[in-house]
Amino acid sequence: MPLSLQTREVGRVTIVQCTGRIVTGEESDSLRAHVARLLHDHKAIVLNLADVQFVDSSGLGTMVRAQTNARQKSGDLKLCCVPETIRKVLELTSLNKLFEPYDTEESAVAAFYRAPALDQPSSEARAHVLCIDKNADVLAYLRELLKRGGYQVHTSSNIPDAVILMRATDFEIVLLGPGMQASFTARQAFEKACTRVKLLELGQEFSGTEAGEAASGLMEKIAGCAGAG
Repeated sequence: MPLSLQTREVGRVTIVQCTGRIVTGEESDSLRAHVARLLHDHKAIVLNLADVQFVDSSGLGTMVRAQTNARQKSGDLKLCCVPETIRKVLELTSLNKLFEPYDTEESAVAAFYRAPALDQPSSEARAHVLCIDKNADVLAYLRELLKRGGYQVHTSSNIPDAVILMRATDFEIVLLGPGMQASFTARQAFEKACTRVKLLELGQEFSGTEAGEAASGLMEKIAGCAGAG
């Protein structure tokens, strides 16, 4: 099976879902190139190996080089959900000490957020805000708008990933876009996490409202929440 790489962002962590085989040739080359591209803009990368059936020596070397490259650029690369067969190879080669593989995506993300370099607010930073919306354009707009307003901004396109972030770090304010669906379990976990934050729901009209008007109204609400804290 050719190697498939699916990428998503969980706050400031980039998760790459690897499916197939990581072996010499096209597969190793594609993984190396994919991580290299990500490192232009992302410093925290997790490779989820749950669906990887086989890794050869070249593939393992590719992951080592990818981590070395990440650290040279002041970032890091972690592994999670490592199948038992691959975990045994890491232990046999002592590379488990290099990668410190994590059992779940959540634990890998949390490890990044425990590192001060990833989530170090500036001395002038205002509240930490988590934005949740299924529209990537809306998230990009919110991220830039709030960053320019002096807030620490994190984003998620779904509820389960938002819960991971809310367990990994503290937020004062959560912005929730309309129509966000989740399983009963994920919704319960989200509601529990929200008891510790101020929740602002973005109505259906937000994305269609004139940008300046939408920004002004939202920033006023956020400032009010931050001030109330």
